[in-house]
Amino acid sequence: MGTSAAPMGLTTTRAPFIEQAQTAGRLFVHQPYEQYSDENHDAWRRLYARMDERWHRYANPRFLQGIDNLCLDATRVPRLDDVNRFMAPLTGFQAKPVSGYVPAFLFFDRLRNREFPTTITIRDAATLDYLPEPDIFHDIAGHVPMHTDKAFAEALVRFGDCAHTAAEIVAGITDEQEKIRRVTSVFKALARFFWFTVEFGLMRGAKPGEVKVYGSGLLSSYGEIAHAVDSPVVQRFPISLEWVINQYFEIDHYQPLLFIVDSFDHLFELVGQLERWMKDGKLDNVSPGEPGMSEADVRSFLDASRRLA
Repeated sequence: MGTSAAPMGLTTTRAPFIEQAQTAGRLFVHQPYEQYSDENHDAWRRLYARMDERWHRYANPRFLQGIDNLCLDATRVPRLDDVNRFMAPLTGFQAKPVSGYVPAFLFFDRLRNREFPTTITIRDAATLDYLPEPDIFHDIAGHVPMHTDKAFAEALVRFGDCAHTAAEIVAGITDEQEKIRRVTSVFKALARFFWFTVEFGLMRGAKPGEVKVYGSGLLSSYGEIAHAVDSPVVQRFPISLEWVINQYFEIDHYQPLLFIVDSFDHLFELVGQLERWMKDGKLDNVSPGEPGMSEADVRSFLDASRRLA
């Protein structure tokens, strides 16, 4: 009697399903759950087990409530259908599986429509501590619990609106080079704001001088979540929009500079201010430096602007 073949696995950079989808040009895919290997589930179990104590120590209460709301299994990679079944009734958000990088405008547009592009591969067990690209643990255990919170979800939707505002503004520019220059500057401002809030944001805690974590890059990193709050070498400042949009960042080491918001209502107000500054031209000449804008990112905004022209 023959034995069934072991699943091929959905390990980051070593997933035939993803390679085939990318070759075929399919960005949005389904989650082939049966392809997760025992090693994939073990990586999830180990990641979740070691983060649990740190979440309860460092994460903001809304994140912890989100973890409970999602009813995540600590021992197996989650099914996105189950995640959506618990999340959608709360805020309308859904995790949308993708095969790889989502160009900038398309990513923001999905947020506007309450969809979060979600990676379905998981890091190798040998690289639990650092991965330069998203995986399902970063996306589902880092980002998605916050998407169950109404105030945070509304801030994300409003951020998606900002991308549409940017496309509408540049639609009126006839000179192609000036259009590209303007898009690049606005994109840097948006990306920096997203980085220092949604990815690496801190929030004031209930006690005087206390800070809690709400940024997904910190919430999915065993080492950096503690470093961000406890380390004396990290600079932590009340958030300043003018500072944030002009502050470059690097992704390959712990962040030396972090910003603190007062609440998610404060975050929502900041996104509104960001959009007003964009309309007033205050994002047209932000400082150079990271992040860079890929050709696909530029094209995604230009294509959107042409549709709106």
